[in-house]
Amino acid sequence: MAEAARDGAANEPAVEARLLPAETAGPSDLLGADGFIFSGPENLAAISGPLKDFFDRTYYPVLGRIEGRPYAALICAGSDGDNAARQIARIATGWRLRRIAEPIVVCTHAQTPEAILAPKTLTAPDIARCRDVGAAFAAGLDAGIF
Repeated sequence: MAEAARDGAANEPAVEARLLPAETAGPSDLLGADGFIFSGPENLAAISGPLKDFFDRTYYPVLGRIEGRPYAALICAGSDGDNAARQIARIATGWRLRRIAEPIVVCTHAQTPEAILAPKTLTAPDIARCRDVGAAFAAGLDAGIF
């Protein structure tokens, strides 16, 4: 999902789209960006551990310093993804970010231990939705809309 969004953003030559793992991204990455697309799986009805850790490590160091920047969210879930979307939205609200699109939730319907642990393959329409968010995000940044 994140790779598709980055690929969509790459169509806008004036915008540099970076794909950073939650484990390595930090406050300086947030401060250096004009906007954010947060992406990850929903695990046990919550954002993933690495994404939670990212927010824990970066929240206070950038609080009051990234207000008004745009964001979007991409979530892969076995059932509905709503709770992960709400968690991201609450953190973004605290940072005073501006949501530029409804969260995209790709539901894999993985409900058994075997299905949950198996690698996931996204459909072409799901990949296209993520790519479109990245393209629209980059175009909006380049046009000064966001």
